[in-house]
Amino acid sequence: MEEIMNQNKAAAGELAGKVALVTGASRGIGRGIAGKLAAQGAVVLVNYNGSEQRAREVAKEIINAGGHAECIGCDVSDFTACGGMVEYIMEKYGRIDILVNNAGVTRDNLIMRMSEEDYDRVLDINLKGAFNTIRHLSKYFLKQRSGKIVNISSVSGVMGNAGQANYSASKAGLIGLTKSVARELASRGVCVNAVAPGFIDTEMTQALSQKAREAGVAAVPMGRMGSVEDIAEIVAFLAGNKSDYITGQVICVDGGMAI
Repeated sequence: MEEIMNQNKAAAGELAGKVALVTGASRGIGRGIAGKLAAQGAVVLVNYNGSEQRAREVAKEIINAGGHAECIGCDVSDFTACGGMVEYIMEKYGRIDILVNNAGVTRDNLIMRMSEEDYDRVLDINLKGAFNTIRHLSKYFLKQRSGKIVNISSVSGVMGNAGQANYSASKAGLIGLTKSVARELASRGVCVNAVAPGFIDTEMTQALSQKAREAGVAAVPMGRMGSVEDIAEIVAFLAGNKSDYITGQVICVDGGMAI
């Protein structure tokens, strides 16, 4: 592993020599973020919970492009399992520099029809999952006196969305978590920020009906959907050295939806 780290430090890219954990990185926005961080030189831990095959495909793409990646399975809603994942990373790589809390699920329904199970599951993964990873990694960030944490929130957490009381609550909570942790860790040089994507072209939105997609685009002042690359670019910026004086912020990448 030391050889890989040395090679990585010698590689080109702003994130060369860095180790990054991206949760929920087997598809969609997480996949794009993992690829972008690797392209900038980071060793990327591709976290997954559902499909190991898809995660391996992401890691393979990164490796084939000349980067370094490893898959690591873990249900981020499980506090103990997250602790084990962090211990594994620290034992193998000796450090972690970037944490991207991207893992998330939806269980949409109107509030009067929403089950307790669907509410709890969304909060457990989207919000508690971020707490779990931050909680276990914070002591290492503090010891290093450096680190970047980027939480993937949503425009739904900024302005709410009918039929997504659970999802919106989880993403709004993630914003509060971001700001609180940013205050706690700032004195040790650790930056904590959130990115709030809007209507992004992913597998999830592609599964919507044509009518729903048109309605979504109509709500965007720029008149189009965003891309995974749009999100990955801002995450890479927040993960790099050029954002060293930015913390506790929520950056909406939404084409103006939250104006």
